[in-house]
This record gives sequence, structure tokens and C-alpha cells, in this order.
Amino acid sequence: MSPGWWDWLATRDSLTERLIDAGQPRRFRVRLLDQRHGYPHRDEALALGLATHRLAWVREVALCLDERPWVMARSVAPLSASHSQHRLERLGERSMGSWLFRQPDLERGPIEICASPGPFHDAEGPWGRRSVLRHDRLMVLVQEFFQQAMVDDLGLPSR
Repeated sequence: MSPGWWDWLATRDSLTERLIDAGQPRRFRVRLLDQRHGYPHRDEALALGLATHRLAWVREVALCLDERPWVMARSVAPLSASHSQHRLERLGERSMGSWLFRQPDLERGPIEICASPGPFHDAEGPWGRRSVLRHDRLMVLVQEFFQQAMVDDLGLPSR
């Protein structure tokens, strides 16, 4: 893996902020693809310590610069009645990171790196990553898959 990719994959800070900074002067936008209560994939349930037949909150978005998807993201959280859960469900086309990374008690688990495309069959790109974030009683698995448009726009190596 190139050092440039390692910087993107290993960062524990907000990916949203990094995308906005790297994409200047392009306009950043979150495109909501899907948000629902559904069943997590088996590996997602394992990462969250959930039974595979338990419903969860599932959100899929494209993080775009000038309408070009740079990152496809899928987040999964156990259903709860917490205030934080309700905040997530009302995000719409706002970045989850812009809210989560302002929480002083936010904890991020280890980052797992994988080959993309992950759960997005129509997406293409070299890398993906995921980690569990915790805030208050909220636990959410955040999975981010970097797309070819980002590679092309930033001149990053394919791997």
C-alpha cells in the first residue's frame, strides 16, 4: 500500500473533514442512497455483537465532490431509544461525521482495511475501511469505500 493511501485509510479523524480539505475548491455533498431498518450483513452483525436476525438502522450514502462520488459509505447501528439514535435517523443528507466527531466522548475502535467495493456491487475503487464508533449509548459500524473518482481526481496510485 502506498503511503498516500495509508494516510487516508489509517486516519482516526473525520473522513468528511479530510474530503472537504482535499477536494477544495470542489463542493462537498452527502447523497443519501438509502436509510431504513433492516437486517445487517453477517459480518456487520458480528462486528457489532448482534444476532444476525435482529433489525438494525442501516444508512448508505455517497460522499461526493462536485457530484462525483469519492466515497460510498454504509453505516449500521443497533436499534435503541437513545437520543443519539434519533439524531442519526434525522441526518438526511448531512454528514454523520460532522455530528459524531463533535462529541467529546466519541471512541473509535480499531480500523479494519479491506479491498473495495464491499457491499456496493456497482461501485469500484481500490480500498475500504470500517470501524465501530461509540458515543453515549450509541454504537455504529461505519464502513467507507473509496471510489475510482477520488483516485483519478487526486492522482492517487491504484494501490
